[in-house]
Amino acid sequence: MYTAKQVAELIGKDDPEFQLRTVRYYTQIGLVPPLELVGNKRVYTDKHIDYFRAILTLSKSGETLAAIQTKLQSLSSEDIARIGESLHLYQSKQMIGNETFIISDDLIISVSPRISAELRANVIETVTRMIKEDGSR
Repeated sequence: MYTAKQVAELIGKDDPEFQLRTVRYYTQIGLVPPLELVGNKRVYTDKHIDYFRAILTLSKSGETLAAIQTKLQSLSSEDIARIGESLHLYQSKQMIGNETFIISDDLIISVSPRISAELRANVIETVTRMIKEDGSR
């Protein structure tokens, strides 16, 4: 069980820009499920934490809050948790260290420098070929 302040502190470890007012705003506009009632207090649960992480992940990928709300309504709890687990991929420290390759207007690949040059070239070549083949259908 978490208070709004605890949620802000916990998610703030993933994204320092995530503030208490963000927790309250997302709750107020219904981006996260209604709070759980424990005794006479309304509290956040691990399910809410999953939602907040998924919202952060989707917003960092360019989704609007309206699109995020629509998307989350159609997903299972497991899918929402899975989205939130990929938040680290959108952290600026992670992205800054990676090489970015624009394959098309719809596809960008971010590759860690730990990947060998040969593998990186093979991945880019394969994905580029697949996009071209799909576009020719």
